[in-house]
Amino acid sequence: MISYLDLLLKLTIWFLLTSDVSLANIIIGATICLLLPRKLTSPGKLKDWFRALVEVLIAIPQAYVEAIEIMLFPHKQEYIEMERVKPRRTPGLIFLDIFIITFTPKTIVLKYHEEGWYEVHRIKRRKPS
Repeated sequence: MISYLDLLLKLTIWFLLTSDVSLANIIIGATICLLLPRKLTSPGKLKDWFRALVEVLIAIPQAYVEAIEIMLFPHKQEYIEMERVKPRRTPGLIFLDIFIITFTPKTIVLKYHEEGWYEVHRIKRRKPS
């Protein structure tokens, strides 16, 4: 079941990149998704996938709120912090985590470390002096 979700994620990214849902593009996209190499890892749990999709849905309004905050109140302080990857993450779930972090305007993932860390750049408002 989880490998189908990985395949669906790859196919969704293909459709977002090509902006074409014609029959020929569906066949090409499915072929490419099947030919892409897969990393042999322990399969993720369906619960983890649903939790990640809920986080994506929560990130959309959060991105709008953060964008308005940045426009109204300048965010001049920036810093880089290390954030731990959640346990038992498949490559597809790691991609969704990075997408969620980067989707919001105040944060962006600079680097993913294979040891299980994200390097995250954040901005925040300067505290009043």
